[in-house]
Amino acid sequence: MKVIELGTLIAGPYAASLLAQFGAEVIKIEPPGDGDPLRKWRKLHNGTSLWWYTQSRNKKSITLNLKSEKGQQIVRDLVRDADIVIENFRPGSLEAWGLGWEQLSQINPDLVMVRVSGYGQTGPYRDRPGFAAIAESLGGLRHLAGYPDRPPVRMGVSIGDTLASLYGVIGALLAMHHLKVNGGEGQYIDVALYEAVFGVMESLIPEFSVSGYVRACTGASLPGISPSNTYLCKDGQYVVIAGNGDSIFKRMMKAIGRSDLADDPELARNDGRVEHNDMLDDAISRWTTSHDLADVLRTLDAAAVPCSKIYSAADIHADPHYRARDMIGQFSLPDGQEIDLPGIVPKLSKTPGQTQWLGPTLGAHTAEVLASIGMDSNAIAELRAQGVV
Repeated sequence: MKVIELGTLIAGPYAASLLAQFGAEVIKIEPPGDGDPLRKWRKLHNGTSLWWYTQSRNKKSITLNLKSEKGQQIVRDLVRDADIVIENFRPGSLEAWGLGWEQLSQINPDLVMVRVSGYGQTGPYRDRPGFAAIAESLGGLRHLAGYPDRPPVRMGVSIGDTLASLYGVIGALLAMHHLKVNGGEGQYIDVALYEAVFGVMESLIPEFSVSGYVRACTGASLPGISPSNTYLCKDGQYVVIAGNGDSIFKRMMKAIGRSDLADDPELARNDGRVEHNDMLDDAISRWTTSHDLADVLRTLDAAAVPCSKIYSAADIHADPHYRARDMIGQFSLPDGQEIDLPGIVPKLSKTPGQTQWLGPTLGAHTAEVLASIGMDSNAIAELRAQGVV
């Protein structure tokens, strides 16, 4: 599978990264000079983002000025035998450069194009700029995040971008299936960041539609599903407990010495427990605050009750299960510095993904990729002199 990546930062590039991890040839087109701004985001090592090395693994980097006629023609030449194009510019940008869906699909009728934007390719908000933070607000997530007596909070990661990336990959694979199996034509996938967030909002709209209920932020608890919360332990650490399954609830109550609650017929089903949620949270809290976290985890694990401490990066790095599942792999940066990267998800039994190389230096594959479309060294040198690459 050959993928042309025209995007920057997260939503488009992360979608391409997922395909690259499973063997797609991903050609990442970056502007000459500084390249993708992600190269300078968050923690840097010798001037390059550590995030860059994981998100851009297995990609080929070429530099190309998309605003130049020669740069645009190179994109058209690359698209002729490409399977997928991924872009996350503001709607209309590619069209202005002669690289929109209508133009590229005429060159390659089998092309699949993933278009990620803040608000989608249509609608009254189409031309607004949009980032994940805005999408998480418009999509309903921020209204649910945090505590009711405090301002809404954000997740610690750009979850709106990541969700859009996942939807983009799903759409691309569905379109490829239609093309390869059903003899269909190429098509474009319109992914809006806010819709990617809205798509995982569970019962938010049905509950409002039927009963006028407006779901809001509730801290660490999960309203309507009981008991499920975060509880303080004796040593000041926190434990997350999901004891909301009927049989799980019984086991948990017996494990913490509350057989009276385990055998109470009013608490046998979730709807009954929801009516008494505060009482159950109080009972569980009384137990957790009288035990250290390690004791709580041992007791609940023995009773097969889903629970966990709240992991930091250090906890994840030291956890044996992560290692056993190859979810942390060790690699080397160009200067020899060792770096651990997240493993690949999901695990395929026959065609597993792998990290072949880390995020490349800017333009590392320009000559190779341009040679693949028939350019010789002199032509490439001329393009460099003109600032096209």
